[in-house]
Amino acid sequence: MILTVTPNPSLDRTYEIPALDRGAVLRATADRVDPGGKGVNVSRAVAAAGHRTLAVLPLGGPAGAALGGLLGAEGIEVVAVTVAGQTRSNISVAEPDGTLTKINATGPELTADESETLLATVGERSVGADWIACCGSLPRGLEPEWYAELVARAHRAGARIALDTSGPSLTAALRERPDIVKPNAEELSQAVGRPLATLGDAVKAAEELRAGGARAVLASLGADGQLLVDEDGAYFGSAPAVSVRSNVGAGDASLAGFLTAGGTGPMALAAALAHGAAAVQLPGSQMPAPADLEPSAVTTTDAVPLNRVLTEPVS
Repeated sequence: MILTVTPNPSLDRTYEIPALDRGAVLRATADRVDPGGKGVNVSRAVAAAGHRTLAVLPLGGPAGAALGGLLGAEGIEVVAVTVAGQTRSNISVAEPDGTLTKINATGPELTADESETLLATVGERSVGADWIACCGSLPRGLEPEWYAELVARAHRAGARIALDTSGPSLTAALRERPDIVKPNAEELSQAVGRPLATLGDAVKAAEELRAGGARAVLASLGADGQLLVDEDGAYFGSAPAVSVRSNVGAGDASLAGFLTAGGTGPMALAAALAHGAAAVQLPGSQMPAPADLEPSAVTTTDAVPLNRVLTEPVS
């Protein structure tokens, strides 16, 4: 069982259009509404894979009620912490070439009592969880150290933590030694304060995060693939997608694949790659089911080509 924590969830509406023409009246060729937020997406991917998951999240107002209903319809057990503010709604506009324009709302401001209730609820419901996945940005009212406190409490209770966040929240949490952190290339570059031009640069940056406290690093490098750096060394893998329809939630699907495959080693990396490649070929933030996966397209190696230049270098 995988428990997810999403401090700032959302309702995500995606419109598919022929082209984004500013100032024009655009007609969508398709649209959908999905539950949103990194941890929410991890739960959706875990459920789609046939595993049990609990989604702990603050919910408020009609949007929060709608979000809880959508998750329940996907077979996800929702553990709601009621908050006074309104759950946010986000909009994404997808073009045929894969370009995605996103408008993310700020979301509610949590009170000190709501913050503590959220932490306590995670502790109460994490009994028996194989992993706790803490994902996404923090809403207003939560300090960057909030994730660090959650990791510390979870470890005291004997739970394993996967952390997908960035900036000061990631930096603060490293001292509590999360079992795995999952940055993308931009977040990895930001964490070490320098550009990433090659796979070797990414490996070195991941090793620095491990030196700072992370026990393992699973880094998404976009079209270049993914990198896993842990106590046993570094592994690199790729799974080219035939076509990209929407990359919303692809990283979250990857994390779900990694955790459901055990959360360690090259086999889990291969599962992460298969899930991520499948996700980008689906509309909106739809999560892949087992039938969508193509494991045969995945390659992994411990002979990381350190000199390979990244297709999308981070400056």
